[in-house]
Amino acid sequence: MTTLTRSNPNKKRSRRTLILVLVAFILPIVLAKLALQDHWFNYGVTNKGTLVANEITLQKIGMDKAQFNNKWLMLYVLPEACAEQCQQILHNINNTYVALGKEAVRVIPLVLTNSKLTKPQQAQLHSKKWQIQNLPIKAQQLFSQPQVLIVDPLGNVILSHQPPKNNQQLPLFGKALLADLKKLLKYSRIG
Repeated sequence: MTTLTRSNPNKKRSRRTLILVLVAFILPIVLAKLALQDHWFNYGVTNKGTLVANEITLQKIGMDKAQFNNKWLMLYVLPEACAEQCQQILHNINNTYVALGKEAVRVIPLVLTNSKLTKPQQAQLHSKKWQIQNLPIKAQQLFSQPQVLIVDPLGNVILSHQPPKNNQQLPLFGKALLADLKKLLKYSRIG
């Protein structure tokens, strides 16, 4: 009788162990299947800006890519009238450029504008690395609103970031732009 009582707890213990091992392996698979079916996550999205759907190149904008020496571009299309909010965005974009650190040599910050920048606007651009060019007519037709574009060294517009409407969203805008640029520069072998 003593052998029966001793083997019974061992069987219970081994069954419990078997059940725990099965649960440990099956539960993550079931949860992953449910997460994929019910779209619990926003999978596949790693960029913060909007991918440019139609093919836009510097040539289509009316610019020559050779003048940029195969470097990445952080291109800001200014609005018609650059008021205080626009100047804050310029300052934020300049800070994003500076935050690139050692990778900044691979990027050219560029402002496209219809009018000459005023002294307060130029004061927001602390770096002498900035290029300021007139907005080509083709670009005016393509971009009806102000935006920040990321252009690869081959002259293709890859991402578009819409500037925020209020100052509270400026830090998030700068962080999103910086995250996209750093990721692109990290994985790119050109530029």
